[in-house]
Amino acid sequence: MTNNIQTSPDTLRVIPHTQYHTEGSLSPSNVAPNPLEQFRIWFTEASAKVSEPEIMTVSTATASGIPSARTVLFKQVDSTGFVFFTNYTSRKSKELLENPNAALVFYWKELHKQVRVLGKVEKLTKEENDNYFRTRPIGSQLGAWASKQSTVIGEGEIEQRLEKYRQRFHANEGDPSSVQIPVPDFWGGWRVVPHEVEFWMGKPSRLHDRVAYRRSEDCQSDWSINRLSP
Repeated sequence: MTNNIQTSPDTLRVIPHTQYHTEGSLSPSNVAPNPLEQFRIWFTEASAKVSEPEIMTVSTATASGIPSARTVLFKQVDSTGFVFFTNYTSRKSKELLENPNAALVFYWKELHKQVRVLGKVEKLTKEENDNYFRTRPIGSQLGAWASKQSTVIGEGEIEQRLEKYRQRFHANEGDPSSVQIPVPDFWGGWRVVPHEVEFWMGKPSRLHDRVAYRRSEDCQSDWSINRLSP
């Protein structure tokens, strides 16, 4: 028995977990009136104490309701919602086109805090995509062109495609900062416009603090804020 795990020939079992002892409390009386502002407060704290606080899980579903989830990097929260970037031909993008709803989860182990988001999705504008693409390293810009995300590839194929685009955009020549690589039409951002956001804080005996913000799915109503049972 090591690291809170018990194993047998056909079973792996996690034994009791360390108790959470998060300082402070979470209540409808001490959170911001808007969940996007409350997220900024928590994310700012996480940025000072957590390695890669921008890691988040994105869950999507097909039109028939078959779900899938993956870890991506959160890039922005604005007055409308949460933004991430990806290939528009990837599995997650195809599912978002079929079923424009997504769920997000942030978990910050060091703080014993979690944020859950549920909302409708929208594509970013070309200008927004262009502005972000310019901030990416040259290698990542080339990678966006080289990767047919989620498709089956052969050994060495991605390296061949990467070299092809290095030559096409003259990225092997001179100062990399002077290379101008266009944004692929098949690459860009998604914004998740939330109608439900839950903030979770770990507490002893699994009696966690949970506060949920909710509004109508058309996002026209004001936010209601309620405590949830742990």
